[in-house]
Amino acid sequence: MRHKSALALAVSALVATTSIANQQGVSKTEILVGSIQDLSGPLAGYGKQLRNGMQLRAEEANEQGGIHGRKIKLVVEDDGYDPKKSVLAAQKLVNQDKIFIMAGHLGTAQNLAAMPVQFEKNVVNLFPLTAAREMYEPYHRLKYSFAVPYYDQIRLALPKMVKEKNIKKVCTIYQDDDFGLEVQRGTEAGLKTINMDVAEKTTFKRGATDFSSQVAKMKAAGCELVVLGSIIRETIGTIGESRKTGFSPVFLGSSAAYTDLIHKLGGKAMDGLYATMTVANPYLDDASPAIRFWAAKYKTKYNEDPAVFSVYGYLVMDSFIAAAQKVGPNLTSDNFVKTMDTMSFTDPLFGGAPSSYSATKRLGSDASRLSQIQDGKWKVLSDYISSASVAAEAAPAKTPAKK
Repeated sequence: MRHKSALALAVSALVATTSIANQQGVSKTEILVGSIQDLSGPLAGYGKQLRNGMQLRAEEANEQGGIHGRKIKLVVEDDGYDPKKSVLAAQKLVNQDKIFIMAGHLGTAQNLAAMPVQFEKNVVNLFPLTAAREMYEPYHRLKYSFAVPYYDQIRLALPKMVKEKNIKKVCTIYQDDDFGLEVQRGTEAGLKTINMDVAEKTTFKRGATDFSSQVAKMKAAGCELVVLGSIIRETIGTIGESRKTGFSPVFLGSSAAYTDLIHKLGGKAMDGLYATMTVANPYLDDASPAIRFWAAKYKTKYNEDPAVFSVYGYLVMDSFIAAAQKVGPNLTSDNFVKTMDTMSFTDPLFGGAPSSYSATKRLGSDASRLSQIQDGKWKVLSDYISSASVAAEAAPAKTPAKK
């Protein structure tokens, strides 16, 4: 019996060693985590925050011994928010650097361009920073998404706002690409549930700076609520132009517009903007001592205040670490996928909604909540809204059975 057990252990160890030897991005001492960010283009503010958040969590893990003795090495490439450059960045990371996993890649069109390069080499696309449904649909075993889809954010939040504020005319202005279309489709789907249509819709090209014609069109249509399929500069530009012309509808953005850069760059004119979101922006004077401590640690390291994208980066890396730890010493792409299909995550520090994954479930959660800029800071206004919570509200109340 002892001889058989020893032989079985030896075979098992040999298989594990062989698996690791054949697994790119994993050595006896190191795990290569790749990420593609915009470090020089229109979303460089987001990209740098994401990179910093990921690096902070990786260094924390490394200081504690790494993942089963392996240190994390984060390798980041800049694509300037250009899908063509995303392909080149993915080719470098996957084929030259030979990363184990791609994590936290920023941008919808950018991920769509890069994923085929990754999947050809069995490299998982973990928690991309885009809330497009294509990050988990159609199903692919190497796709995992944590970002609540823009479509669901607006679809679920908009009808509640329309009812609460007694809005009669809803209009949209959105970026003419995959991202903007998701916001537009969510708007249309949400209004359909309350028998309304979009009163006026306008678009702009990515990188646009003049929104006078779009604002004039929405003002002429008498829009009372405007859904923004915009990110940073375009959100500020649209609201700023509206304020100048005396056009004062309710503005609702998606999580793409939920950033401290909006009120830092746009100033007082941004007060009143609503946005759907999940985790809260970390302020240095936050009411939570734990968030204040984390924010101070981040600022000490990077000499700048953290923002919500810093949190996203931190949580992406934290989730990777949790799953990789659970895999055990034999870290391979296939073992990582098997483990991810059993994972549930909670976020006690930043207040994110619980999420879970399975062999058929590649989106962690569809729950988001509402926030508003008040006196130059984002303030959370609602509990989480999900498909399940909306369905529960819509379900007819059960009448008690007669005795």
